[in-house]
Amino acid sequence: MGTMAPVDLSNDDPSDMSAALAAAEAEDADFFRRYGVWARTTPTAAAALLDGIEAPWWIAGGWALEAFSGVAREHDDVDVAYFARDLPAVRRQFERTHHLWAVGFGAMRPVNDRFPRQPRWARQVWVREHALAPWLLDLVTTQGRVSAWTFRHDTSYVRPLAEATWLAADGLRYLAPELVLAYKARLDRPKDRGDFDAAWPLLDAEQRRWLVNTVQRLFPTCSWLPTMGR
Repeated sequence: MGTMAPVDLSNDDPSDMSAALAAAEAEDADFFRRYGVWARTTPTAAAALLDGIEAPWWIAGGWALEAFSGVAREHDDVDVAYFARDLPAVRRQFERTHHLWAVGFGAMRPVNDRFPRQPRWARQVWVREHALAPWLLDLVTTQGRVSAWTFRHDTSYVRPLAEATWLAADGLRYLAPELVLAYKARLDRPKDRGDFDAAWPLLDAEQRRWLVNTVQRLFPTCSWLPTMGR
């Protein structure tokens, strides 16, 4: 969701922690004033909104790791990934009931008849009913060919969609945990570290090998590397 500021809770000084929390809350309040609030929602609610869409989609982000690890935490929104080529299907799904906005790098533009294509700078499409309603979905744009998933930070890495995702007991498809963690390693926020700590012990040898190689190569300053090297 948006550009919410991470809060560093590694410092034990209560005054420093209070200041960090206050700063984050102020930034959150400014975000909500400018762009509107997000609804507290779930993957199941997202699936209901997407029911019948003529395009593949899957849950990414923190919810995907919670489904994998079973460790629950608070979530700001639901990240639903889809292929960029399927934006017309997204428009057909929502055009009569919701508004779509292309979002990226601090800019927003409606997706409608006047602007039917997602601009090059936009990496997400946000969904809400109208300007006074909360945001409901964060649709994360994914590049890729038919049935093939491409890693945004290394476009030479491609997996068949069936191997890049998995089907959970709830009937929903989620991005593979090592792929979610690779995205989170770039950000390395406190909540990302929490997701890593929950998921890392459950990865198999091949998943760990790929994640270690990818993080070492692309994000060499990530704080997870000492743990992954043990």
